[in-house]
Amino acid sequence: MEIAFDQVAPYVKSQMQNDHTGHNYDHIERVVNNVQSILVNESRANALVALTAAYMHDLIDDKLFENPGKQIAIVKSKLQEWHYSGDKIDAIMDIIEHMSFSKNLDYHYELSVEGQIVQDADRLDAIGAVGIARAFYYGGHVGEKMYDPGLKPRTELTQDEYRNPTTIVNHFYEKLLNIKNSLNTDTAREMARVRQKVMQEFLTEFKVEWGN
Repeated sequence: MEIAFDQVAPYVKSQMQNDHTGHNYDHIERVVNNVQSILVNESRANALVALTAAYMHDLIDDKLFENPGKQIAIVKSKLQEWHYSGDKIDAIMDIIEHMSFSKNLDYHYELSVEGQIVQDADRLDAIGAVGIARAFYYGGHVGEKMYDPGLKPRTELTQDEYRNPTTIVNHFYEKLLNIKNSLNTDTAREMARVRQKVMQEFLTEFKVEWGN
């Protein structure tokens, strides 16, 4: 049977459109667009696997769902319903279960080519102008303090420590400014170059205006 890829986006939209953490369907669409841009220079990758994983990568996020294990089972069931083969389901699940920043703090997972592309695409949306907006949007949602000059950024983070942030501005130094050098593909690194500069200039101006 033919794979029903056209059903992926509507389903994901129905699940994510009401999110208020910065992981809504707008974010999903930007990640998918980033994947498409990277795929232009990554012809060895399976586009169907990469694009499906890009659409579904946040459906098992423990920041968004109370029971990620249940979500994993739901995602697998949907892929089967849409006639994805077993090997493609395995490839997609391997990506979305292992691509997150927090999952790679204590142990670095070796992702497939498709996984590297989706990871890059997702991380690109965490930096630059949109990344700045998302950082403060999410931080406000969970009640993080915006800035405290007395709280210095941490240099080494475990997964547990990452889940206990200090301030939103520290998040830039602990994660966001380090993303550019963690990207897998040349295309993503080039896309990140301007976004990195935007964040650096923002932080400089922010501290001037703050008085620190």
